Amino acid sequence: MGLKSAPKRNSRISKFFRMSVPERLEALRQRGLLGGNDVRLLANGSHGLTVPVADKMIENVVGVFGLPLGLGLNFLVNGRDYVVPLVVEEPSIVAGLSGAARIARLGGGFAAESTDPVLIGQVQVVGAPDPEAARLQLLAEKEAILALANSLHPKMVARGGGARDVEAFVHWGPTDGAGMVVLHLLVDTRDAMGANLVNTMCEGVASLVETITGGKVFLRILSNLTDRAIAKASVRIPVQNLEGKNYSGEEVRDGIVLASDLALVDPYRATTHNKGIMNGVDAVAIATGNDWRAIESAAHAYAARKGRYAALTQWRCNEAGDLEGEIEIPMKVGTKGGSLETNPSVRINHQILGVQSATELAEVMAAVGLAQNFAALRALSTDGIQQNHMTLHARSVASSAGAPTAIFDQVVDALIESGEIKVWKAQAIIRNLSRNVVSPEDAPRSSACGKLILLGEHAVVYGRPAIALPVHLAVEAHVHEGGEGVQLIIPRWGLEQRVRPDQAPGVSGIMTTILEALGLAGRSMLIEVMPHLPRAMGLGASAALAVAVIRAISDAFKLRLTDDFINQLAFECEKAAHGTPSGIDNTVATYGNAVQYQNAGQPRFQDLRIAEPLPLVVGMTGKESLTAQTVAQVRTAWESRRERYEGIFDQIADLTNAGADAIASANLAELGQLMNLCHGYLNALQLSTPELEALIHIARNHGALGAKLTGGGGGGSMIALCPDNQEEVAEAMQAAGFKTLQVTVRE
Repeated sequence: MGLKSAPKRNSRISKFFRMSVPERLEALRQRGLLGGNDVRLLANGSHGLTVPVADKMIENVVGVFGLPLGLGLNFLVNGRDYVVPLVVEEPSIVAGLSGAARIARLGGGFAAESTDPVLIGQVQVVGAPDPEAARLQLLAEKEAILALANSLHPKMVARGGGARDVEAFVHWGPTDGAGMVVLHLLVDTRDAMGANLVNTMCEGVASLVETITGGKVFLRILSNLTDRAIAKASVRIPVQNLEGKNYSGEEVRDGIVLASDLALVDPYRATTHNKGIMNGVDAVAIATGNDWRAIESAAHAYAARKGRYAALTQWRCNEAGDLEGEIEIPMKVGTKGGSLETNPSVRINHQILGVQSATELAEVMAAVGLAQNFAALRALSTDGIQQNHMTLHARSVASSAGAPTAIFDQVVDALIESGEIKVWKAQAIIRNLSRNVVSPEDAPRSSACGKLILLGEHAVVYGRPAIALPVHLAVEAHVHEGGEGVQLIIPRWGLEQRVRPDQAPGVSGIMTTILEALGLAGRSMLIEVMPHLPRAMGLGASAALAVAVIRAISDAFKLRLTDDFINQLAFECEKAAHGTPSGIDNTVATYGNAVQYQNAGQPRFQDLRIAEPLPLVVGMTGKESLTAQTVAQVRTAWESRRERYEGIFDQIADLTNAGADAIASANLAELGQLMNLCHGYLNALQLSTPELEALIHIARNHGALGAKLTGGGGGGSMIALCPDNQEEVAEAMQAAGFKTLQVTVRE
């Protein structure tokens, strides 16, 4: 049995699949499964194998190939919780395993056991004068052979392992009929994978074997049929826990038993059956740095040990009517040495899994194989495996296409119905659903800009300057007169409602403010909004929404509103939404200019001279920017230590003014340094978050000249200055699970 001395863990993480990647990493950190440094490494994608290291592992290296790393949750094995790392590219495996483990734990989880981790080394002897006599002599000299083998690896013996026994066999050559003697050296490799160790022992005893047998040693190598290192797992699932998908528990149980019976007698079915088992086993093997090819080879050879290829698992109905399953599989794995010391990803995965020995890892992997087999058989016994695969694949494609939450399920359903589960198809479906078949694709739309604060956040509240840049076409809007009342549709934000004066602030408050100011509160209309920015990410989406809608209403009702009027009304909308806005957001949204703003008693906007385009990448955390909260937090600190914080604000002001000069002189290297320094002050003001720090680290690690949070902080977004590598930085952020926006600001 594996060691069970590690501290209590919990593999149940509610709604894990709905979290963003940063939220998942934070959940692991909070549960003690990952340290802060490992979270940062996983978040920025720099934890994996590097090209220089890869170049020392194999020949002709030209790069490093990546695969998704997911987590199997809910596993309870021998009374202990495990979060299981899985490296696999096939959809449905991670979800299927987690679901199977959840059902299994309702009945007490998996029971598992394993034998000692013994590998077999083979020494082939040819040309022995009397093969049978040579075989007997090898057995007679067992102690001498073992002593010589163990002298080659005294540290393994000290750890309780080493060569344990020898066996000898005579085989008759199918070609020439000559007898060959094969010595088996049985070696307990403890927590090491052990291939090199066993091969060394086989090489080391070769001369002695030749002396004993009078023959010539030819092959000296381990066997991957590890039938002396066996792992077993079993599970009992009460029949009531099998109910679902319009099937009774008895129907699901009997279907699983029937499918299992076929795999025990039909090698064609058994091959697919066992492949499903290895879907789970291989994913853990790769994640933990073990030789999945050797494990595969051993499993399939073991499945044919009785002369006919058969299933590695068996499912039956017990006397109480519950479903019982068991697996018996060769499982020689390691937790020390090899790629564990070479590949940083493997180290992190072992930390997540938390096994204490190779035998414990073997037991967990056997349980994973049984769970994956249950998930596949349950799917076959209900809706069918293809339906589940298609649904999960469609969800993955919809996510890749950026389907908004409000229409996500509709996009998935439409993809499956179309039979074209492709990203381009999902994007077309999203466009159609987002338009809600209200306005034709070529209908005229009014637009407004979002904004990025480049330098000066928070200090601007205390009379210092700030630099704001526009994000063009951030929000588009279209208004139809008619209908019943005022209908507002923002599909990408999941919002569809009737606007009424008594509604709460926020988007409804903005709409009410606009309609009352324009004297249109009693008119009927449909307001369609197409935002290209997420809400509450510190990018000025609410001001852009207000400006775009005002312009669309002006166009629909032929009001001919001036930009100055639109700007002032949008400022009133910002008051309705945020209380005490600075005026930056609505000004940039209306005029679309880069500005330097300062309010030292009187608001002053000055157009910014941009000598050279500013290529930026915006990284979004997925968490709302808590502007009101962070502003209040800074104010509290300022009130308690005014002199200290005034000094900080002066420093930020100096950086902002220097930034304006750097932009005017096209000194982007200087601007990047100023951004980094400004972020340092904002971080010191406790405005950053782990997600923002992860994004900033990714940007700098991939060549950004400067990177900092933008806006209020406490979530929201960050910006990176990337003159030559916008794509590279954006892709690195996306690979870490964040959404991005590429913006190039020109004069």
